[in-house]
Amino acid sequence: MFQWTEKSPAALQAGGVIGPDERLPWGQTTVMGVQHLIAMFGATVLAPLLMGFDPNVAVLMSGIGTLIFFLMTGGKVPSYLGSSFAFIGVVIAASGYTGPGANPNIAVALGGIVACGLLYFVIGAIVHVAGTGWIERFMPPVVTGSVVAVIGLHLAYIPIKNMSPTAFDAWMQAITFVSVALVAVFTRGMVQRLLILMGLIVASLIYAVLTNGLGLGQPIDLSGVANAAWIGVPNFSAPVFEANAMLLIAPVAIILVAENLGHIKAVTAMTGKNLDVYMGRAFMGDGVATMVAGGVGGTGVTTYAENIGVMAATKIYSTAIFVIAALMAILLGFSPKFGAVIQAIPLAVMGGVSIVVFGLIAIAGAKIWVDNQVDFSDNKNLLVAAITLVLGTGDFTLKFGGFELGGIGTATFGAILLHALLSRGR
Repeated sequence: MFQWTEKSPAALQAGGVIGPDERLPWGQTTVMGVQHLIAMFGATVLAPLLMGFDPNVAVLMSGIGTLIFFLMTGGKVPSYLGSSFAFIGVVIAASGYTGPGANPNIAVALGGIVACGLLYFVIGAIVHVAGTGWIERFMPPVVTGSVVAVIGLHLAYIPIKNMSPTAFDAWMQAITFVSVALVAVFTRGMVQRLLILMGLIVASLIYAVLTNGLGLGQPIDLSGVANAAWIGVPNFSAPVFEANAMLLIAPVAIILVAENLGHIKAVTAMTGKNLDVYMGRAFMGDGVATMVAGGVGGTGVTTYAENIGVMAATKIYSTAIFVIAALMAILLGFSPKFGAVIQAIPLAVMGGVSIVVFGLIAIAGAKIWVDNQVDFSDNKNLLVAAITLVLGTGDFTLKFGGFELGGIGTATFGAILLHALLSRGR
């Protein structure tokens, strides 16, 4: 069993930090675990809803995935694995999901998620043996920034075209993203960190007043919440492996590599401890967690930036808090009443939140360019970014016999191959 060195709260108050192999007393560690559970909660629940997956399964598998990651990294890398938004576009494309409600073709998407996890694991095994230098050569910031940005841009049509069937719903979308923006700018502390969840709650309350109270739209139906049991088994699903879906979804592994690479670099900078030696094991742990999740009906998982923010604010990097958070998530996954509450969220409110989330994904890609000072006066960088953005946003599709590679797939492979081609001769 992994052992942590206990540190007193006084050490933290004196300006010190709690390292990955240290912990506070178990009482304070448990409280910190709850905070990390809250930090990951909003995004981990939102992602499966946008893909038509069961949010209970997603939360359950986020907990199990985090424990898998902990074991495979030997408890050395502080991280929580939550639902990855990188899968949303390709899952929707592969399954033809238009929402809302359950995804009728979830099995096909799950097969692609499992294939993605396997590819991710293989990349991790290579990194474990050969190091990270080859990844950084193939995926410099201009490539990773372009691919991340195009995910958000590719998804933009979903909330705008599919999640506002009436004029009232469109106005509610606007009220929702304004609510999120107000929380983000005018609040502080954990409320500000939970801007998506808090904005969603505010918008849902406004929606209830306007519909259930004033009759202006489809009222919120809470009968499912009242009838749901407190404890029960979530709706597991089995994968079906189809070549088209696997070819479309598997390249998301490249995005997950970039996310995990950035996560470990960030934690290294914050703790002063070089975690590069665990990079390959971290990739493999995330890959196994994604395969396990896809095998039972969950979304693919990734390391969460939200939890990095909590660590940066608290100076507590103990991996013990992530074990606590994971165990709590597993318990929450077995509550049908929790799932019923999530399913009762109005479509228009989810649409407004989606506009914010997809926009933030696009801006995250641009932030990678800014943080790494990508030089767009260099024609190579300029063309890689420009072509990638239009390929993904316009859903450029290539056919190979019976296979189709569209949108996110052509943008991802296109960015990598185009950069490699234009780098030759330099």
